[in-house]
Amino acid sequence: MELGDYLRVLRSRWLTIVGVALLTLAATAVGTLLATPQYTSSTRIFFAVQAGESVSDLAQGSTFTEKQMASYAEVARSPIVLEPVAERLNLEGNAAAVGSSLSVAVAADTTILQISATDEDPVLARDMANAVADQLATTVGGLSPERPDGTEAVRATMLSEAQAASSPSSPQVSRNLILGLALGLMLGGALALLREVLDTKVRDNSDIAAVTDVTPLATVPFEDSGTSHPVFMHDDSMGLRAEAIRRLRTNLQFVDFQDRPSSIVVTSSVPGEGKTTASINLAASLADAGARVILVDADLRRPSVAKYLGFEGRVGLTTVLIGRAKVEDVAQPWQGSSLDVLPSGQVPPNPSELLGSRAMSQLLADLAATYDVIVIDSPPLLPVTDAAILSKMAGGTLLVAGADRLQKQQLRASLESLEQVDAHVLGIVLNKAQRKDRDRYAYEYYSSDDPSLTGSRVSRTRSGRRTPSPAPMHAKRSTWPGEKLSAARR
Repeated sequence: MELGDYLRVLRSRWLTIVGVALLTLAATAVGTLLATPQYTSSTRIFFAVQAGESVSDLAQGSTFTEKQMASYAEVARSPIVLEPVAERLNLEGNAAAVGSSLSVAVAADTTILQISATDEDPVLARDMANAVADQLATTVGGLSPERPDGTEAVRATMLSEAQAASSPSSPQVSRNLILGLALGLMLGGALALLREVLDTKVRDNSDIAAVTDVTPLATVPFEDSGTSHPVFMHDDSMGLRAEAIRRLRTNLQFVDFQDRPSSIVVTSSVPGEGKTTASINLAASLADAGARVILVDADLRRPSVAKYLGFEGRVGLTTVLIGRAKVEDVAQPWQGSSLDVLPSGQVPPNPSELLGSRAMSQLLADLAATYDVIVIDSPPLLPVTDAAILSKMAGGTLLVAGADRLQKQQLRASLESLEQVDAHVLGIVLNKAQRKDRDRYAYEYYSSDDPSLTGSRVSRTRSGRRTPSPAPMHAKRSTWPGEKLSAARR
């Protein structure tokens, strides 16, 4: 991953980062508030060697003392000092506890030893620091060699007595909260990156690009009303989803059909990705552009086109394939437009064989002679082979990828199954995508009761000003490739 990829992950998963940071900060705050306050008192001892009066003696004595400072620090932590201190403070048997509360440090390049004691009782901390300093001075004098006159060679002088602290030395609230927030941000960022690495779902076009070089032709945003209003080209013609389908229709103009029949199989990898609603709305959009379109429900396992459109679906494709009816007898026009719908008919016991039969191939050829575009809704690719069979017969295949519903490996497997039958994949439609930054640039459409605006669309810009837009596309003749094939036949 490059730097831009890391930034994209952190930006897209900022909720995870903020959530982990807040949890860590809250845990730090609780731990800080529940911690017992500790008080620290310190004293300092100066060590000097009582040398002769010559400069040489003084230099040797100073050098000797500096070399002994580390040893004096160890003596301060030894039982020879701590046990008398524990007895003096009525802490008999707690010499180890005194040692654990003690901190001894040598000031750099000096012969000064700093002794600090920490306890939840500030008075006891003060007494321990002073007692250790007194006992260390006495002990060091006894451990040092005597001078010829019988006096101690090393003298320890207390520079300042320890005082009872008025405020606790720990916990340090501000420091702990800053460290907790920093730790939380780091943990949140690491978790966000880990989720990105382990996340195998298809969420946007970059995930599709990571799997295949097949072009995403459109991104259809998710809407909560998708189930109650599946035909959004009719129910919400000014919405973002309808505009996405129009973009899909436009992009199909630039797809090379390689002189194949203008039939499009719409399928998905797994159920629930919205391939049926994509089929219906694509067919409606093509009809709005002036093309003669027939929508064929070839999902003979779980047909739903007739239910979504409010048609009777007991007779349809299967009835035609077994020779009991003709297409013109069972195809139903949709709301007086140039779109006809061929429902699935009764669910057969052998869907794959029926769709792969010669009768199906002949039916597609007959429909291509009558209609500009044939849109075929087919079952998902991975559970059954029906869509792969139809893709081999059709002029092209549109693969619908449901955002947050499809795994990358499933998308890869679907494309491989289409490649095995030499299907012509027109592109991928990312469906049910979460609406993000692109919505900031979207226009807000709304209806108007003003008669002067009848037949035209009215849009509102970001500044709130209303501007009329051109008449609907179905008022013009489309230049979609299917019409050229039809014109050539005529």
